Amino acid sequence: MYEDKTLVCKDCGKEFVFTAGEQEFYAEKGFQNEPQRCKECRSARKAAARGNREMFTAVCANCGKEAIVPFQPRDDRPVYCSECFAAMKDQQQ
Repeated sequence: MYEDKTLVCKDCGKEFVFTAGEQEFYAEKGFQNEPQRCKECRSARKAAARGNREMFTAVCANCGKEAIVPFQPRDDRPVYCSECFAAMKDQQQ
């Protein structure tokens, strides 16, 4: 039903492919318009809208390694490094 389309990014002018799978996803979500920007420009635009996040250093409550987190750690809540957090998340599933 859908076929890959080649579109031109309105920011950088490069061609990018709007795949059949992406078109199907857009249709399922009810999106009316095709994307106007390539993946790189969309990502850059989202990052600019978010601004630079302030990152904080903490010690992982599980393994003791240094962890960099996007929130101010508090003494009443444990902080985990990305590896320990992922492992804990996998155990819960």
